[in-house]
Amino acid sequence: MDAVFKTVTRPKRIALKSARRLALTAQGFSGVQPAPGKATRWSALSKVIDGLNLLQIDSVNVLSRSHYLPLFSRLGGYDKAILDRHTLAAKKRRCFEYWAHEASILPYRYQPLLRWRMDDARNGAGLYKGLVEFARGKPEVIARTLEKVREEGPLRSRDFGQPGVRSGEWWGWNDHKTALEYLFWTGDVTAACRDGFERLYDVPERVLPDQIHSAPTPARADSIRELARHSARALGISTETDIRDYFRLPVTDARQAVAELVESGELHTVEVHGWTKPGYIWHQAKSARSFDRATLLSPFDPLVWNRDRAERLFDFRYRIEIYTPAQKRQFGYYVLPFLIGEKLSGRLCMKADRQAGILRVNAAWHEDGVDPGAASEAIAPALRDMSRWLDLERVEIAGQGNMARTLENHFQNQI
Repeated sequence: MDAVFKTVTRPKRIALKSARRLALTAQGFSGVQPAPGKATRWSALSKVIDGLNLLQIDSVNVLSRSHYLPLFSRLGGYDKAILDRHTLAAKKRRCFEYWAHEASILPYRYQPLLRWRMDDARNGAGLYKGLVEFARGKPEVIARTLEKVREEGPLRSRDFGQPGVRSGEWWGWNDHKTALEYLFWTGDVTAACRDGFERLYDVPERVLPDQIHSAPTPARADSIRELARHSARALGISTETDIRDYFRLPVTDARQAVAELVESGELHTVEVHGWTKPGYIWHQAKSARSFDRATLLSPFDPLVWNRDRAERLFDFRYRIEIYTPAQKRQFGYYVLPFLIGEKLSGRLCMKADRQAGILRVNAAWHEDGVDPGAASEAIAPALRDMSRWLDLERVEIAGQGNMARTLENHFQNQI
């Protein structure tokens, strides 16, 4: 009997520049710069969210809440009230909150796909150690908290009346706040809305649309494969680790999902120049012809939240220094990378001084090989657009960083 062989071909090899273009196109950075202040409908915002899968939430508000910034980076100034209405408000919302990459806002359709994570949490897996210990040590607090939400929700954590005792590990959480966060992980409560930035908790059956709440729960493997599929699409080109990191998928499950997507032809294996691990191209990935925009990126933007990927793609080493003592920071407290064309060209330490009406650039740095004059001219319109978007009157540049003087001179010459 003749032997049957499966043809094995060497993976296609592509240049790093081609990989960057695939990634930037998938992430919505191709084409020309949007017009500053252009009116934006929910359809435009939702298209960006659909492309990214999610918006990461973070509590730091020295410049802007992080979930607002990825839309600004891709669309320019837009009406934040439209986003609030459809993501954080009690009515007309099209999204829910849950742990995805980190705490995130996601379209409702992802809720059934994340129920495996809720089940894992109930079984003590995938949780912060302190939450597991709390749930096992104080089950009566968990039960009482859930019952109160069922009877009286939506509720804030302060509606439980127990003052918080500040601690390093739990940021001043009291027992009921800790119980609420545990129940949020398990999916027994969810965010009904936010008042300002304060989360109100309620049970899912009163928050989620009926068709979502009553939807069948997919098998774990099917859910993880679908999440890996969405990750690969949003990344354009990736490693297995990149795909896993997007939704923080378990290693073994993600590896199996990637293998199945390769087998189905949805992912194509590729060698990327300079990468030590195999690359995977989404089968519908496109590479735009032009990248003619300059924009600022949130520290929690999907283009840079995976620091290893940002270094592999852009030769850009980036770390958040918020929790680094001031005297040990290299670039500043809240530092935004800036993208010019196809290159992460530098970073700006920024603050919205709302009382003075000033968008402050406390430090400005360009990368090696970047012309500071050209970079200043390119990024200045994005800074002006951001100041208008944040309802600030002007931009002021401080003297720190190797691009600060050039950027300051650019603004002074434009007055």
